Amino acid sequence: MDTLSELSEQLQNGKVSKVRELVQRALDEGIPPRQIIDGGLLAGMGVLADRYRSSQVFVPQVLVAARAANAGLEILKPHMRDETANPVGRVVIGTVEGDLHDIGKNMVKIMLQSKGLEVIDLGVDVSPERFFNAVVESGAELLCCSALLTTTIESLQRVIVYFREHGYRDKVYIMIGGAPVTQELCDHIGADCYTYEALDAAEAAYDYCMRKKNGGKAPEGA
Repeated sequence: MDTLSELSEQLQNGKVSKVRELVQRALDEGIPPRQIIDGGLLAGMGVLADRYRSSQVFVPQVLVAARAANAGLEILKPHMRDETANPVGRVVIGTVEGDLHDIGKNMVKIMLQSKGLEVIDLGVDVSPERFFNAVVESGAELLCCSALLTTTIESLQRVIVYFREHGYRDKVYIMIGGAPVTQELCDHIGADCYTYEALDAAEAAYDYCMRKKNGGKAPEGA
């Protein structure tokens, strides 16, 4: 088994120490960081995402794997200075006001970083004003808002209303997600994108940033 295949397998099993070891081995073998991410870390998370959709694994297994992926990314960061200096795009992410859950948000954050996006994580219980200030100050192209509680769905809408009232709604692409969130809700409150899975959110964010870089056209190979 080659190093990247073994890395993918160990990540799926949530073996943090083995993931660290294999990422370092891949670097020692001269494999580029982006290839390690795509062929090892993202490949493993992609397999888990498929298994999750078919109910073969559940949230705890995905979370452990995401932590292993994050451990691998930490080793790769010093070797990715060129990519971090010129990120694909910039994203502000956080869990909305009144909600203290961060498992889903953290999984999305890891996936966004693995796709080459710079992520500004505001944490949990984030007010519309904090979201707004972070986006404006950072110049982020995207805003990702998470909500796990049904009672905080209204907080999602307040974020969008706040951006609209401050004349900034058309300057940021707003993505939403979480257990109670649906496509119907996304359409109703005027968000730009809803995804059910963390990996899908990262892919949607990456695709948006690449289209923006290409003047609204789909990236080559898409």
